[in-house]
Amino acid sequence: MALPPLGFGTATSSYQIEGAVDADGRGPSIWDTFCRVPGAVADASDGTIACDSYRRLDEDLTLLDDLGVSAYRFSVAWPRIQPTGRGAVEPRGLDYYERLVDGLLARDIRPFPTLYHWDLPQPLEDMGGWPARDTALRFADYAGLVAERLGDRVPAWATMNEPWCTAFLGYAAGVHAPGRREPEAAYAAAHHLLLGHALGRAAVQAAVPTADVGIVLNLAPVRGEAGAHGDAVDVVDAVQNRIWLDALADGSYPAALLRRSAALTDDGVVRADDLSAIRGSADWLGVNYYTPLRLGPARSPGSGAGQVALAYPGAPAFAFQPRVPTTDMGWEIDATGMVDVLLTAAERLPGVPLRVTENGAAFPDAHHGPDGAVRDDDRIAYLAGHLDAVQEVRAAGAPVLDYFAWSLLDNFEWAEGYRKTFGLVAFDNRTQARTAKASFHWYADRIRN
Repeated sequence: MALPPLGFGTATSSYQIEGAVDADGRGPSIWDTFCRVPGAVADASDGTIACDSYRRLDEDLTLLDDLGVSAYRFSVAWPRIQPTGRGAVEPRGLDYYERLVDGLLARDIRPFPTLYHWDLPQPLEDMGGWPARDTALRFADYAGLVAERLGDRVPAWATMNEPWCTAFLGYAAGVHAPGRREPEAAYAAAHHLLLGHALGRAAVQAAVPTADVGIVLNLAPVRGEAGAHGDAVDVVDAVQNRIWLDALADGSYPAALLRRSAALTDDGVVRADDLSAIRGSADWLGVNYYTPLRLGPARSPGSGAGQVALAYPGAPAFAFQPRVPTTDMGWEIDATGMVDVLLTAAERLPGVPLRVTENGAAFPDAHHGPDGAVRDDDRIAYLAGHLDAVQEVRAAGAPVLDYFAWSLLDNFEWAEGYRKTFGLVAFDNRTQARTAKASFHWYADRIRN
């Protein structure tokens, strides 16, 4: 069967753009707390104001309209809906997302919400966070509340964004909120994120039986260079990719991790029916792709790859060895990795529609034309090459339905603060002025054509 035309969109997340962290009853999130830790964020910034999109909704809707996208992926801030992560709903939070959804529909843009993009209500972290099973249950409650309000206008939902980052950057490496370095807690968090997805999907579909509910994974091909330890490649691939795909496809976890994690073999964590609930729970799969992971031998005994190596608990020591050219994040530019991850996902989850839910690149954006416009030809080349890769995969028969460029706006880039810019639109964090970059106009032309 022929695939429909590729849908084009762009994406953001709540904590990265909304600001207004104290507005309309919003409670604190783990990122509000983490940003106050000295040294946690490279430029000592936070998302208190960010792009002020909570107050500039109409301005950003106009940007989306001008861009010509058919879909917009955004995330719902759990602390805006339930300030403590449980109990009563804050209606003003739901009112905001209702205005957003209605504003998109009025412009003929499909709303594409993600229910969890890392801003866990701080009170739930205080009670154990994602390593605690109760967080998955609370997530399902929250998912149902949002679906009850917006489900009549939203046909497709994502539960989780990049659970690898939440589990392993947040609870093993400690470089993302909540900043913990507890490997077994990270594995428990990974399981509860998957369980939360399955329970959240059920809650959304209880409210909206026709809803298509998926999960978004950041997948990356893992490539071993000469001298790389084979077990390091295996464990990194298992943590980055297979733990999620195996659970969704087969209801199992990789043997490489079962040998290394007490949590994944603890029947108090992974209970009898959990994996059967997770298996087959993705109506569609979102794939975020930026770069391959290229592993070489550790440069010195025990050196590993710095802090991020801690995000792969149990892996023998290794070092990341990206090849040039790289982005401003130091990530290797290789569009063949997009082909690899999409074909792997299609093979592991046959018949499940795929969406590229994030793809983009950070560059310094130092080149400005006489009119002040940002001449980001490097970003245009990156996007063009990866869009060609998506079309290649579609031509091979993989059911890729949509492509979302990351991101609409330069924004708060987590532990990097505002130092790294991924946006199609620049913003001045003093004046909040938005300026469309050359990539914005290129992408608009690509969509039209």
